[in-house]
Amino acid sequence: MSDERSTTAAVTEGVADAARRVTGAVRDLVSLDADSFYADGEDIADTKAPAVPIERRWDERKFNAKLVNPANRRKLSVIIVGTGLAGASAAATLGEAGYKVTTFCYQDSPRRAHSIAAQGGINAAKNYRNDGDSVYRLFYDTVKGGDFRSRESNVYRLAEASVQIIDQCVAQGVPFAREYGGLLDNRSFGGVQVSRTFYARGQTGQQLLLGAYQALERQIAAKTVEMHTRHEMLEVVVVDGKARGVVVRDMVTGELETHFADAVVLATGGYSNVFFLSTNAMGCNVTATWRAHRKGALFANPCFTQIHPTCIPVSGDYQSKLTLMSESLRNDGRIWVPKSGEDKRDARQIPEDERDYYLERIYPSFGNLVPRDIASRAAKNVCDEGRGVGPGGLGVYLDFADAIARLGRKAVEDKYGNLFDMYAQITGENPYETPMRIYPAVHYTMGGLWVDYDLQSTIPGLFVAGEANFSDHGANRLGASALMQGLADGYFVLPNTINDYLAAGPFAKVDESHPAAVEAVQAVRTRVDTLLSIRGTRTVDSFHKELGHIMWDYCGMERSEEGLRKAITRIRELKTEFWSDVLVLGTGEEINQALERAGRVADFIELGELMCIDALVRRESCGGHFRAESQTEDGEALRHDDEFAYVSAWEFGGEGGRPVLHKEQLVYENVEMKQRSYK
Repeated sequence: MSDERSTTAAVTEGVADAARRVTGAVRDLVSLDADSFYADGEDIADTKAPAVPIERRWDERKFNAKLVNPANRRKLSVIIVGTGLAGASAAATLGEAGYKVTTFCYQDSPRRAHSIAAQGGINAAKNYRNDGDSVYRLFYDTVKGGDFRSRESNVYRLAEASVQIIDQCVAQGVPFAREYGGLLDNRSFGGVQVSRTFYARGQTGQQLLLGAYQALERQIAAKTVEMHTRHEMLEVVVVDGKARGVVVRDMVTGELETHFADAVVLATGGYSNVFFLSTNAMGCNVTATWRAHRKGALFANPCFTQIHPTCIPVSGDYQSKLTLMSESLRNDGRIWVPKSGEDKRDARQIPEDERDYYLERIYPSFGNLVPRDIASRAAKNVCDEGRGVGPGGLGVYLDFADAIARLGRKAVEDKYGNLFDMYAQITGENPYETPMRIYPAVHYTMGGLWVDYDLQSTIPGLFVAGEANFSDHGANRLGASALMQGLADGYFVLPNTINDYLAAGPFAKVDESHPAAVEAVQAVRTRVDTLLSIRGTRTVDSFHKELGHIMWDYCGMERSEEGLRKAITRIRELKTEFWSDVLVLGTGEEINQALERAGRVADFIELGELMCIDALVRRESCGGHFRAESQTEDGEALRHDDEFAYVSAWEFGGEGGRPVLHKEQLVYENVEMKQRSYK
């Protein structure tokens, strides 16, 4: 009993110490200049991309990477956390190659991964429409769409791999839409002027995930892959500077488990739920990558958040998530608002000459297919003018009347029927008869753990795939590129780069008795005990919702220096209150969703502060990062390439310390940097 009392006292004192440190930081905040929120570190560079012409770079890297012969692969082990498109495809491919693979996901099945929610399609430079597409054009569109804040070498490789992805998925039986002649069909997506998006009606992500899932299950049956569902990763085990394992919590029994391998792969998705309301599944979180960040992995471009223009508007104060209407709808739907803010008539009663098809008016070359960041800001602007529609004036119309008149209702149903059904079930409105109402919402995060050309983080042996890394999208992701990146990383990139690291293995055996493993488990146990011991008065969700309001108001669609400084102050205050007044019922030795959410929200709070610091330091507008102080006369984003053409790679500064900024300078040799124009 005395041991229990001493443990409780230590936990309580730890909470008090943490609260005092944060309170002091908040008190000192008002006297800080913007540059005083962080410390400068040395520049960082990707040294893995070969110094050859970009079209030869990937082949050169694959050839020069060390290989592991098939007999030796059986002696090497890899842990993969996450079983969405990137994780499932990587596990299946590495298992097929002969490595011993152990995978973890917090869902009850890999099929529940959030990848299923990517509805609209997947890009590939096949040029089936003979409309001028090519690997180089996909590369160019992606760099331009990301507002020249992505790394050329990674983006070009992604464009190259795109043509293989489609063939792989067709071979797996993914039911892509086809034209009358039997060829795979394509449609357009925002930010491009060619048709390169392959799709399976409005459920492309689900069908692609089923393809990766069946490949994964094949390897599970072959016993090359061991699958652990309902397990959440809570810590990385780093031994002699290398990632050698993970600490996971069995979400059913509460038991903490330690698993070891020669390398670890994080494929755990993005962190949009830091905003509370987003299009992400409610379980999506940042914990795996944030735990790695605290262990030494740099976190790159955390403030680069994508706002998706085509979401169902917020409907009330008690909503827990938002629903995406696929960007594919912008192929045939026309976006408009009344010309007058005083016009409150039913949409069907407003004549054509009293409607403002504002995207078609402002951006005639691209019209409704401008990139997501452009379309989102334009929607915000017309709503700020008082011309928004629906409750609170936070909505614009997405109208299919012209498409139905031109193609017929049956054709529209064939292309978008499940999306229309989803909209009708959520809103109670029939989109075939009255226009949809949409408004921008947080959807995707371009930031993530910093990786080199091999997808290896700054912790040797820790690789990061898919949305969890930062590498391919810059300041804005083009539509239909998330599925492309996840599958490219899992099927084609990681299996050709991780072998270069594993060729030095197998490494010395590590088990639960190793001091690094003991320390990692103890850190998790102390954190869990602390959360359960606070017994405050506020629910976890109330903290999450308050954080979400702060992030949306000050680090959302528009940011300013004043707002970001205010956000940092409020987040630090919120952190103090969280660690002194959160209420987590139950115990750690059972199913405890409140405990799961508490750990995730604690990490979101720390991430939110870093996002605001990153946004504050980047005094320019680019892509989805729009600083009010940096815009052109007509309200477009204004970049400052002379100062900010770099990747922000942040090092954890320790408890109560300042994060350290390392810059990766971006050099463009194949695409000319210039202000974007879609007019």
